[in-house]
Parts: sequence; C-alpha cells; structure tokens
Amino acid sequence: MQSLFEWDFQGKHDEKSRDVLRRNIGEFAPGLEETAFAEHLLEGTLRERKTIDKLIEKCAPEWPLEQVTVIDRNILRLGIYELMFGNYDEVPPKVAINEAIELAKTFGSDSSPRFVNGVLGTIYREMGEPMKDDISENHKRNLEASAKEEKKKTKKVAKVAPKKVTKKGLS
Repeated sequence: MQSLFEWDFQGKHDEKSRDVLRRNIGEFAPGLEETAFAEHLLEGTLRERKTIDKLIEKCAPEWPLEQVTVIDRNILRLGIYELMFGNYDEVPPKVAINEAIELAKTFGSDSSPRFVNGVLGTIYREMGEPMKDDISENHKRNLEASAKEEKKKTKKVAKVAPKKVTKKGLS
C-alpha cells in the first residue's frame, strides 16, 4: 500500500514501481527476505489498474477518481485487485475487504473505512459474493484440531472430576 501510494503521489511512473517497492521494503521491513507476495500485489494492481479504476468510478460515481484521496484510492486499488484477481485460498474475499478497511482506519481519514467498505462491499455483492459460505481448507483443519483438543480436555476433566456423593456414599 505504501508503495502504491508513493507511485501515485509521484506521478504514476510504472517503470519506477519496483524501485519504490524495494526501497520501501528496505526502509520499513529490513531483513524481509521473501518479497514475492508484495511484488505480486504491486505488479498485479498496476497491470489491472484500468479495470480497477473503472470499478471505483462505477461504485463511487459521486467521487471522480482524481477527487478520491490518494490513500483511499490506493487502498481501494489494492483491495479490488485482491478481490477480483487474487488467490482466494491465500486471501479470501472477506479477508481482503477487512484488510483494506483496517488500512483505511490506520492511514485514511475518519470517513475512509466506511468509504472503502462501501465500494468493496458493492463489488463483492456484484461478483456474487464468492466464497460466502465456504471455509478454507486451512480453516477447516484448524477447526478440526480445536475440536480434537477440546475432546482431549473433556476426557481429562472427566478423569479428574470428583465423584458424586449420594446418600448411599460415593458413586
């Protein structure tokens, strides 16, 4: 998001985008060795920018794209890229929306989260709410592991629980 903001703010020079990203990673995430995901997001967002920008204009017709703040515009670009072109196994649609809203809360104005949520929510509904009821395989595994752990705890508690005292003695 930082690199998209800088790219936009400094004149939208696509040829400088990788340099901007590398410098930002060096400054804000020193020691980060795996940068493929960040590169993928930046390059994909820029590659699909025309489609993404048309969607922003369609979903927020009262706000011409150049009147949307630079930060909101690029949070939306990133969120729309993940929604429309992302890998749902890595970033499910609702997660992409929530991450964009969190970015808007952190870096935008007071009205940014609502604006970002409105635009991304509209696009999500227009897409037919992909994965609305699905759970990722990873999430399923975590639920199964939690259920097994809970079962183990229940068995341990049953073994250690005091016996009931009745009128006839211990049961």
